[in-house]
Amino acid sequence: MAVKLYNTLTKQKSNFVPLNGNEVRIYSCGPTVYSYAHIGNFRTYIFMDNLRRMLEYNGYTLKHVMNITDVGHLESDSDEGEDKMEKAAKKENKSPYEIAEFYTKAFFKDMEKLHIERPEIIAKATEHIPDMLEFAKEIVKNGYGYETSTAIYFDVSKLDKYPVLSNRNIEEQIAGARVDVDPEKRNPYDFAIWIKAPKNHIMKWDSPWGLSYPGWHLECSAMSRKYLGEEFDIHTGGVDHIPTHHENEIAQSKGAFGKIPAQIWMHVEFLQIDGGKMSKSLGNVYTISQLEEKGIEALAYKLFCYTAHYRTKLNFTFEGAAASQKALNRLREAFVKHNNGNDNVDDELIQKYKNKFLDAINDDLNMPLAMSTVWELARNDLKSKKISDLLLDFDRVLGLDLKNSEKYLEEQNKVELPDEIADLLEKRKKARKEKNWQLSDEIRDVLKEKGYIVKDTKEGMTVEKT
Repeated sequence: MAVKLYNTLTKQKSNFVPLNGNEVRIYSCGPTVYSYAHIGNFRTYIFMDNLRRMLEYNGYTLKHVMNITDVGHLESDSDEGEDKMEKAAKKENKSPYEIAEFYTKAFFKDMEKLHIERPEIIAKATEHIPDMLEFAKEIVKNGYGYETSTAIYFDVSKLDKYPVLSNRNIEEQIAGARVDVDPEKRNPYDFAIWIKAPKNHIMKWDSPWGLSYPGWHLECSAMSRKYLGEEFDIHTGGVDHIPTHHENEIAQSKGAFGKIPAQIWMHVEFLQIDGGKMSKSLGNVYTISQLEEKGIEALAYKLFCYTAHYRTKLNFTFEGAAASQKALNRLREAFVKHNNGNDNVDDELIQKYKNKFLDAINDDLNMPLAMSTVWELARNDLKSKKISDLLLDFDRVLGLDLKNSEKYLEEQNKVELPDEIADLLEKRKKARKEKNWQLSDEIRDVLKEKGYIVKDTKEGMTVEKT
């Protein structure tokens, strides 16, 4: 069955055909590790995970690269401000390398909580400085780069077309910024590929232009070529990358070797918070850990992301996330019931649902439609292991760890008991052992008044908080 993907470059959805047989080569823009990644960032990586899983589900093999930006990303994408790594290092009184190590570990810890598959190759910018330097030299040699007192700039006027992704008027192109940023620039929309380091700059390397460091856009161009070649299949990122970062990646590749590097460019829309923009100044930037503090699992947030197509804005509210937590638990309960079921389900029914799910994910990753098929299957009145097996098959794409549903449900049902409640339960247990049923009932009523429901089962007493 054909896989259809929307391409930002062509502005249309078309059948996907890999460049190299059955292998799909992908480059994904990874995090700048100067702070904790927030849930808006992770919407992009959840999409990245779904894309990987969908392609694997269709039988493709993957060669997937994700970068870790630990140098060169300035506060503004338009070559203004401090390097984000150095700014964070000053703020926390650590070295940029310590900052990078800490937040890289935190990022991958959250990736694990979300059951996001790790790409085959993780490429740190600081470990690829020679590759970036060679790339910059090629651009200059080919006549697309020029030197000023502050940087080596890419001359976009030398290109046959710029921009190509956003199709914005060149005068509005974000890389233009303001003319007074650097009066030595030939064009206001030229961008830095290599930046000359001030004396107090910590992260700097030898180059033909003195002690300096790479521009943010250059790292992705250099590392994608190193691992995937001059042309590869898919490049992913957020919509915020379209007008500047990805536009400039394309420009650099055309300047160095005359080609647009990726055949397909895929972009994830913004996550909004309570209907508005996510912003640190508004205090509405949340991390995975902050969701967990409110009783919302990372996997519940992942399920929440499936309520909208990746190319549409998604509005986050804590009410919506809490609803996704309940939905995730219902899905787990349904899986367990089917896994323990004995009913015989027609194979034609199983194939019907499999086809519906495949149609949905292969149509530009239509996860809301795929989830409607999942719920329809999970709610089937007949409880059959064939259904639980198919749900596990679907989970190869969903990445919700359904095989461990029972374990998650047990964890959900565990109650942290105050000492007072624990003491009452012990007294009740003793009363029942002594067959003092009146005292047992009285203690049960007291517990109920305090907000705890006690049930007597074959396995013993259970307690739930109301």
